[in-house]
Amino acid sequence: MRDSNASELFDAQRWGLPAAAVDNLAERLRRVWSRFRDCFTTKTRNTSAYAWIYLRGVLTMDTDRNFANIARRVIDLDDDGQNLQQFMSDSPWSGAAVFAQIQREIRQRPALQGGMLTLDDSGDERAGDQSAGAARQSLGRLGKVELGQVGVALGYYTEGVWAMVDAELYLPEVWFDDAHAALRRRWHIPAERTFATKQALGLAMIRRAKANGLPWEAVSCDSWYGRDGQLRADLDAEGVISMADIPVDMQVSLEPPVVGVPATPPGKRGRPRSRPRVLSATMPVEVRALGAHPEMPWQPVAMRHTERGRLTYDCTARRVWTLTPAKVVREEWLFIRRAPDSTVSYALSNARPATPLAQLARWRCERYFAERIFQESKSEGGWDELVARKYRAWVHHTAALAAIVAQPSHPLGYHTSGPSRSLHVQPLESPAPKSRADVKFNIVKVG
Repeated sequence: MRDSNASELFDAQRWGLPAAAVDNLAERLRRVWSRFRDCFTTKTRNTSAYAWIYLRGVLTMDTDRNFANIARRVIDLDDDGQNLQQFMSDSPWSGAAVFAQIQREIRQRPALQGGMLTLDDSGDERAGDQSAGAARQSLGRLGKVELGQVGVALGYYTEGVWAMVDAELYLPEVWFDDAHAALRRRWHIPAERTFATKQALGLAMIRRAKANGLPWEAVSCDSWYGRDGQLRADLDAEGVISMADIPVDMQVSLEPPVVGVPATPPGKRGRPRSRPRVLSATMPVEVRALGAHPEMPWQPVAMRHTERGRLTYDCTARRVWTLTPAKVVREEWLFIRRAPDSTVSYALSNARPATPLAQLARWRCERYFAERIFQESKSEGGWDELVARKYRAWVHHTAALAAIVAQPSHPLGYHTSGPSRSLHVQPLESPAPKSRADVKFNIVKVG
């Protein structure tokens, strides 16, 4: 009876997995390591054997995946993990090389091209402020300001397949003051590193992916990034299509605002006016007012298949005008989506004016898979369990997990969501969204 129960327990189909998902896992892990082993070496030493040990440890342990426990589990019960810690925290092997190879492999696979980039961040609490980048800050998914670390990451998704393709540790501005100079040197934070916002880190990673030829179709991001008008303008200047979530109270204009430098009143003392301002009388409106407006032309769009059937949202879109921090006027799509539970979300896109509503809906839907990338990295590899303090430890830990999460077949492969959960945008037969000329609004101001 015990053997029968054990057989059922380890039956992949019992857990909703095809048998192929667990066949030859050890050999598949070795193939993953073999493909990336050159990334785990330095100019003077072949240290890739420790990468094999680390990858085996994080995949075969559920909790407490620190260096000492991994060494005791994989190497020997008496191993204290010092050599493994040196490999992960001090060795100068390149985490960037791992991400570059992931991007190269995606580029070389025709079936993986034309996907969606997702820019997001993930924060985790830390016990003290001595770990690289640790400070009181917003921790994203936790929804609060706590002492912790935040990583900014780029994900890549295409038709049921997702991978982490780049990541950076966010270093708050306080880490660049004189009081942190000794810690920056001690924790191997690159001397050339200067303070950069999360938006700036994300833009730099997108530019790297573009330079590497990563074949994506559009970039999506959450409202923390989407509310930044300069980031959206910078992506547009790069020729990158974006679909950026925005908060419900963000304001947009329904007519092109007139911007200029107001005339200096005669006889006014001091310097003449030089800062541009909005000169037109028409007031902007909050996007939630548009979502609640009865004249918005909602259309049902089938977004993706789920285990409970096809998931359909009511969607609508119209052209609006926004301003960058420098008061540069930009015309964008405002995309609005209403979920079955009546929750309404908003996004801005620089897609061309003729873009169909179904295409806008598909780009917005694929943001869902950004969270899956973080979930897989944490549940399967313990991304949130790192206890090392050094900058290189975070970079190496993240790169190693990206290598095993982003491979050709699940669960040691480019993660595939399976036929029942893969994304299929199937717009219902309906006309294109009405143009701005077809829809009139009398809203003048939202308090």
